[in-house]
Amino acid sequence: MKSKDDIPLYVKTVGDRVDIICNEENQIQKVIRNMTKPGNCVFEGYEEWDEGDDMKWIITFRLLDDYELKPDLN
Repeated sequence: MKSKDDIPLYVKTVGDRVDIICNEENQIQKVIRNMTKPGNCVFEGYEEWDEGDDMKWIITFRLLDDYELKPDLN
């Protein structure tokens, strides 16, 4: 039996941008926590997407480059 956590997500990457489409509202905080906790990306924002009877959320992250992760010290 599948749990609510097993609901599939759609992930799209373009350059340093990662878009994740959540199918359930309860996935949003978990996705944000899992993506930002390692410290290699930042939460950029979200957009609600109304698709008839289904509501979806597009969560956007930006991957940090090497300079942003470890800036040069003078």
